[in-house]
Amino acid sequence: MSQRVHYTNCPVCGAFGIEEKLIVTDFTVSKEKFPIALCHACTAMFTQNIPDVSSIGPFYKSEEYISHTNTSKGLINRLYKSVRRRTIRQKIKLIENVTGLKQGSLLDVGSGTGVFASVMQQHGWQVTGLEPDPGARKVANEVNGIELGDINSFYQLPNNSYDAITLWHVLEHVHDLQGYMTKLKLLLKEKGKLFIAVPNYTCKDAAVYREYWAAWDVPRHLYHFSPVSMEKLVEKHGMRIEAYKPMWYDSFYVSMLSSKYRSGKTKLFESFINGFRSNWKALGNIQHCSSVIYIISH
Repeated sequence: MSQRVHYTNCPVCGAFGIEEKLIVTDFTVSKEKFPIALCHACTAMFTQNIPDVSSIGPFYKSEEYISHTNTSKGLINRLYKSVRRRTIRQKIKLIENVTGLKQGSLLDVGSGTGVFASVMQQHGWQVTGLEPDPGARKVANEVNGIELGDINSFYQLPNNSYDAITLWHVLEHVHDLQGYMTKLKLLLKEKGKLFIAVPNYTCKDAAVYREYWAAWDVPRHLYHFSPVSMEKLVEKHGMRIEAYKPMWYDSFYVSMLSSKYRSGKTKLFESFINGFRSNWKALGNIQHCSSVIYIISH
């Protein structure tokens, strides 16, 4: 039986000053509507009435959910996979530059079909990849040649083991947010770096598409971070944000999906314009980017 979670206080900072702000539809799977609330203390937003960890699985069962199926079905997914090859190269360079290492130990949490983890392994890194979805783990093994562990082994990993830990659009999916943050800090070596990429609801494309903004992705996205709320979360766990890095392509990808949700079909020209305007606003301040990579250390 499905159990639902309704917060009476903020799951990010714990404050009780919360307010429902909008209702968003699950356009990917169920077409069910979910409320999204705002915390006035830390500015985090979060989805209400979410399925608990034991019953959220069916909400990921869609052929169009590319991180689990590796599908090329549809224009948006084909474009996504084309861009992904470039963004993976950028991620490799970022990790090498920030850690100062060409090879090291890496933990990739929420590996999906293992594309990134596989490439890092090919570059000589000792990679531990974890993924909750058994179908995605099967694709990772059969297509990308890497064996991923079950996410349930996360808390059993040895502390002080990793030079780099990556969560590429993963933290917003994690039910045990505080437990994860505590363990991530323990897993890092003294000079290790934590890379967390999440959507940023304070970006311009979110303001344009409002309840149709694809990066709400309810109920799979449990939390919706602003840079302020991410900073408060990180500091709560005794860490600090060293730098903010942009994910420039996300504004275009999210705008394409959002235009489809709003009008029933993908509007490429509109999506390009809105993605460009969002990035233009973020040029002067990365913290306005559609998605932000937070580089975190002890």
